[in-house]
Amino acid sequence: MMELLLLSDIDGIGRKNDLVVVGDGYALNHLLPKRRALVATPNVRRRYAEDIKRRAFEKQRETTQKAELVRSVDQKTVTLKRKVTKTGKLYASITEEMIIEALQTQHNVSVPVQAISMSDSIKAVGKHRVTVQMNGEVASLTVDIQPE
Repeated sequence: MMELLLLSDIDGIGRKNDLVVVGDGYALNHLLPKRRALVATPNVRRRYAEDIKRRAFEKQRETTQKAELVRSVDQKTVTLKRKVTKTGKLYASITEEMIIEALQTQHNVSVPVQAISMSDSIKAVGKHRVTVQMNGEVASLTVDIQPE
């Protein structure tokens, strides 16, 4: 394992000026040759100290904002009206994007798609529980499906 300072944003790894620990192979074969990171030696740490501190502060602020966002969603209800068959089943199942759009319009709260997890796809009329999870914070959201 190798500790690196990222020089650019890398999906799934971190953002610019993050100190991250990655596998030796990934660091030596991908990040270092493409100049997307530097080995976090004491000299590099001293040179980029101000940027590292700023990024750590930004990361803490982002974590706090995400926790507040999850708490604001907790125990809320989102109502969706959809066309149903005679037996009460939906013509199309409800997706995470539909829930996010309804949450935005009804409660003025915007969460990323990755934060919403459903145990099963919603295919019937009624109330369903959905979990919203970010940075270890978990909230419960009720999705109320009503027929048009």
